[in-house]
Amino acid sequence: MRSARLLFPDLRADPDGSFQHQEARIRLCLGLGVGGFILFGGKAAAVAELARRLRAESPHPILVGADLERGAGQQFSGLTSIPPLAALGALDDMEVIYEAGRLTGAEARSVGVDWVYAPVADLSVEPDNPIVGTRSFGPHPSAVARQVTAWICGCRAGGALSCVKHFPGHGRTTTDSHLVLPVVRAPKLSLAQDLAPFAAAVEAGVPTVMTAHVAYPALDASGVPATLSSRILGDLLRGQLGFDGLVVSDAMNMGGVADAAGGRLAGVGAVAAGVDALLHPDDPEALAAALDEATHDALPPARRADALRRVALAADRAAALVPGEAAGARTWAAGTAQRVILTLRGRPLALAGARVRLLTVDDDTGGPYPPPSRGTFPASLRRAGVIVSEGAAAHDGEHTVLAVYCEPRAWKGRPGLSAESERKVREALVGDPTALLVLFAHPRLAASVGGDGAVVAAWGGEALMQEAAAARTATGLGDSGTRGGV
Repeated sequence: MRSARLLFPDLRADPDGSFQHQEARIRLCLGLGVGGFILFGGKAAAVAELARRLRAESPHPILVGADLERGAGQQFSGLTSIPPLAALGALDDMEVIYEAGRLTGAEARSVGVDWVYAPVADLSVEPDNPIVGTRSFGPHPSAVARQVTAWICGCRAGGALSCVKHFPGHGRTTTDSHLVLPVVRAPKLSLAQDLAPFAAAVEAGVPTVMTAHVAYPALDASGVPATLSSRILGDLLRGQLGFDGLVVSDAMNMGGVADAAGGRLAGVGAVAAGVDALLHPDDPEALAAALDEATHDALPPARRADALRRVALAADRAAALVPGEAAGARTWAAGTAQRVILTLRGRPLALAGARVRLLTVDDDTGGPYPPPSRGTFPASLRRAGVIVSEGAAAHDGEHTVLAVYCEPRAWKGRPGLSAESERKVREALVGDPTALLVLFAHPRLAASVGGDGAVVAAWGGEALMQEAAAARTATGLGDSGTRGGV
C-alpha cells in the first residue's frame, strides 16, 4: 500500500516500560510500509531498541516522533523533564529556551526519536481554554514568536526535527479538540495576532507544522477544521506564510476531526486539503487502503504524490542532522525549575525542620492516562528536612501545606478546578486560612482560590516541578522574579 507512508501510527508502552505487547501492531504497520510512528512512554533503553528495530525492518527511511513539549523525560523514563513552556515563557530568557529545545532534541536522538512534536506556538489568550494553558509560552504575540524561534533553533542544534503547533492557533478555544470540534469565531484581525509565532517559526526554518482540529469561520466559512481546510493549509500556510516543509495532522483519533468527517473519510480529506502526514490513525490498514483507492475527485494523484515526496524528504532531512550532546541535562533542568517557581502572594516561611500537615487536591485524576505520581512532593519535602504528615488532623504548632494539582489534560474538558476540587480547597482553607498553597498549575488559577497564606506557583505536576516546589517550601525563598511574564 503505497499511501501507507503517509501514516504515523501510535505505539504505546506497557506500564513496565516495554513494547512487547505491541508486536502484532508493529509487524502490521511495518508490513504496510508506514512513514513512521509516534511513541508514548517506555524506558529509555526499550525506546532506543524499538527505534533501532523499526528502522532496520522498515522498507524505507522512517521518522520516529514523540510529544516532548516538556523535554524527553515527559515520555521516556530515564531521560530529562523540562519545566512547562509557560514557565519558560514567563522567565523570558532566550538562552534558557534555546537550551530547552537543544536538550530535548539531543535526548530524543539518544533514543532514536528524530521528530519532536513541539514547540506549542498557540497564544494563551483565553483563560477558559481547557487544553492549552501551561503548554503555551504566553499571551503576547511578539514574545511568543521570539521564544518559539529560540526553541526551534535549539532543537535543530540538538539534532531533531521540531514541529510547531497547532496551526493556525489553538489558544482561543474554549472546548477540547480531543473531545469535540472547537469553533473560534474571532475576526481575521485577532487571528492575525495568533499567526505571528507561526510566521516566525517559518522564517526560522521550522521543518514541520501540525494542524489544529479547530474551525475558524473567518478563515474558512465552510466551518471545517483547519486539518480539512485547503484555504487554511493552502492559501494561508503555504501561500501567505510561504511554508514549504511537512504538514502533519494532529492526532486523527481526536473528536475535533471526527466531528467533521469520521474515520477514513477524514484522512482522505486531510491529505486532499494539504496535510502530508496523518498522525495516530485509528485503523492504519483501512486508512491506507482508502488513500490508495480514493477517486481523482476525492484525492488528486498529484496531491498524494506531493505528500509522499514531502514525507520522504523529511525523513532524509532528519537522518542528516547530527545528534547533539546532552551531558548535564538533569542539573540544568533542576536549576531551571528552581528559577521558574513563582511566589504569587506573601513570603513563604522556611519549613525545613518544621512539622507540616500536607493536604492534596488532585484535579487531574481520571481520563484514559494517569497523571504523574504525586509522591515526589512529600518525599522531597522529607529529604529537605520537613517533618510531613499527610491528611492527618491538625496539631498545635503544625503548619499546613495545601498542594493543588490542575493542568490541561487531553479529554479532561475543563480549564480549572472541578466543583468537587473547589469544595476540597475551600474546606482545607477554612480549616487553616494561613495554609501555604502550592499550585501545580498555571499561576492564574490563584485568582479562583481564597485563603490568607502565601501562594506559590509550580506550573506543573511532574516530578521535576514537585522537587523544585519542595525545595522552595523547605527554604522559604521569596519571589523568583518571573512575575512579569505571567
